[in-house]
Amino acid sequence: MQIAYINLNVIKMPLKVPFQTHLGNVTERESIIIEVVDNEGISGYGECVAFTTPWYTEETVKTCFHMLTDILIPLLQTNPIKHPEEAGGIFNFVRRNNMAKAGLEMALWDLFAKQSGRSLSALLGGTREVIPSGVVVASNSIVTALKQIESYLVEGYQRFKVKINPLNDYSFLSEIRQHFPDLPMMADANSAYTLNHLEQLKALDELDLLMIEQPLGCDDIIEHAALQKELKTPICLDESIVTLEDAKKAIDLGSCKIINIKAGRVGGLNEAKKIHDYCYAREVPVWCGGMIEFGISRAHNIALASLPGFSIPGDISASSRFWEEDIIFPDVKVNKGFISVPTIPGIGFEINKKRLEQCNKMEKLTKFNKK
Repeated sequence: MQIAYINLNVIKMPLKVPFQTHLGNVTERESIIIEVVDNEGISGYGECVAFTTPWYTEETVKTCFHMLTDILIPLLQTNPIKHPEEAGGIFNFVRRNNMAKAGLEMALWDLFAKQSGRSLSALLGGTREVIPSGVVVASNSIVTALKQIESYLVEGYQRFKVKINPLNDYSFLSEIRQHFPDLPMMADANSAYTLNHLEQLKALDELDLLMIEQPLGCDDIIEHAALQKELKTPICLDESIVTLEDAKKAIDLGSCKIINIKAGRVGGLNEAKKIHDYCYAREVPVWCGGMIEFGISRAHNIALASLPGFSIPGDISASSRFWEEDIIFPDVKVNKGFISVPTIPGIGFEINKKRLEQCNKMEKLTKFNKK
């Protein structure tokens, strides 16, 4: 792919509205923007979606910056590749650190798509011209949550994910269901429960939820299988699925009926596509999760969600959902519940370099030896 240099920008931006879960409140977002430039001056962009602190996974912005600058980028320097699919094999030398790997791998996919003159969606095998859009309701206040849902319905969102925990679940969800009887609603627990909460979770069956996402341990598959046998509501696994092998085991054991695929969590688009393909062949529904990301990662998610197996609206909302001004243009927009899949080469969005510079905290450029 004839890489000339790779540029890293660490950026930070405040959220328009705090994102609340039982694990904590997110009021600002820090991220690493990765630019891979070839010898012709074509740029591919990726985004490392780790958070500032390790509340979602063990990775952080600082650990990812170290992995990128000291390990992963040097591996690319000594192991030239012809296709982004080869990056995973090179990065296998490094255990885990999937978000660092994904940010760099996704930049390579964008670059390769632009070099090939194809949209990223087409390159991955996407079949959709538009994708349905879902949204997250992340507030501990029922009054705020109801107001959010009302506004999101006006904007056309097609699926609503509500954050829950053992202290705020049935009463919270039932209040929403009372106000919105036909709302396509799911619950996300972010591993807040144990099997000791079995009866509490079974009570949620009467609320007609699309699914309960990751109710038990963040790395568990066994106990989720026991729980799924007791629940009518489908379990969706998120944090537990970090590789294709995890997905295979979860499906074989009956640990879930739905899988959330996040390219950042599983190490990149190639592994995400493998999980999609496996699930699609076995008629296991999948959807694309979100990470409170900026527009670059959102653009990659749009391309991924255009694959045929993504049958449930994902956490891919409009740029205006989180940001006063995104780092891409045009903004990602939701039109009557759908987002258009770009058809121009690469991710289909330009980088708002002025905004990127305004949010920049640190920059690191690594040159490659030209051969």
